Amino acid sequence: MATDLQKQVWEKLTEIPKGQVTTYALLAHAVGKSKAVRGVASAVGKNPDLVTVPCHRVIRSDGSVGEYAGGQQEKIRLLRKEGVTISDSNKIELRRHVFAFK
Repeated sequence: MATDLQKQVWEKLTEIPKGQVTTYALLAHAVGKSKAVRGVASAVGKNPDLVTVPCHRVIRSDGSVGEYAGGQQEKIRLLRKEGVTISDSNKIELRRHVFAFK
């Protein structure tokens, strides 16, 4: 059974449009848990529905792609398919692709 935090995180993930990304820290802030970045990251990692809840759109604060349940190469493939530019060192330019939650 999912925790309240997991449900909040998974709901917020559905707001991130194709072609944009967010960081674990920004996501934690968006759910009102700024100091719980690790808990938010854990919730992202436990996403039970990779198709509907786009957890592949969450990256590290330094712009690096990070991990993904389907594997890092699959995460990169999905992001590129959505129009996200990823460097040869697997980094994303945050100024260009970061999503601002409202």
